[in-house]
Amino acid sequence: MNALYTGFKKTFQDAFKGVTPQYRAIATVVPSKSAAETYAWLGDMPRMREWIGDRVIREIGAHDYTIRNRKFEDSVRVKRERIEDDQFGLYKPMFAEMGRAAAEHPDELVFGALLRGFTSECYDGQFFFDADHPVGGGTVSNMQDGSSEPWFLLDVSRAVRPLIFQERIKAGKLIKLDREEDANVFHRDEYVYGVRGRYNAGYGFWQMAFGSKAALTPANFKAARTAMRKLTNDEGAPLGVRPGLIVVGPGNEDAAREMFEAERTSSGATNTLRGAVKIIVSGWLA
Repeated sequence: MNALYTGFKKTFQDAFKGVTPQYRAIATVVPSKSAAETYAWLGDMPRMREWIGDRVIREIGAHDYTIRNRKFEDSVRVKRERIEDDQFGLYKPMFAEMGRAAAEHPDELVFGALLRGFTSECYDGQFFFDADHPVGGGTVSNMQDGSSEPWFLLDVSRAVRPLIFQERIKAGKLIKLDREEDANVFHRDEYVYGVRGRYNAGYGFWQMAFGSKAALTPANFKAARTAMRKLTNDEGAPLGVRPGLIVVGPGNEDAAREMFEAERTSSGATNTLRGAVKIIVSGWLA
């Protein structure tokens, strides 16, 4: 049984390590040490100022945005007689799929959070993508309304990215119940294998993201990019946001590649948007 478990575990881990997830491109990965973490510093974007007189000390902790870890699992059972009859090879693809699914699950959470940003709150109490984020004495929008498949323009050049992936326990270990005295073996004549993890996804600075439900066109992209570049802090100083990544679902992939990768437009003119942003296509936005 130890040799069998070693084989299943290697199959699982090889598949787990063979996945290249996309979430790290848009999310800050934060190690978690408890059931939940509070990000009191969100909203306090650092900025240098000229030192005249005494220092001006910014108070960190005005916000109370908390991400609570969630628990996830995946489990399978293997009939004992299949192992006795040397049919364990039939189960290797299943364990490979378990490893792949565990490695890709953070993508599902992070890109799912991005998609739900139009209806989920961030640190300032507004939806992550909203028309009236409070800034200074007024409000600012980081969204376009519409009825098309959503797309997202992001600045991922900073230490804190638009999304946060909070990791308490990685779902990268296969565990087993295969001893004679285990209840599943004694009562049901089957072995049980599973994986568990504790983590969650949430939101960082809304200023680093722009969400659009409008059609992905050059005009709408330019409007989103301009809106992000013009963002200021509460004192009116520019934030220096530099959007360099666009996240699209399968329905917008062709439009994105034509807009940002083609040398010429459909009319034959030089494509001035070529290379303006990098593209990530996520199936979790479908």
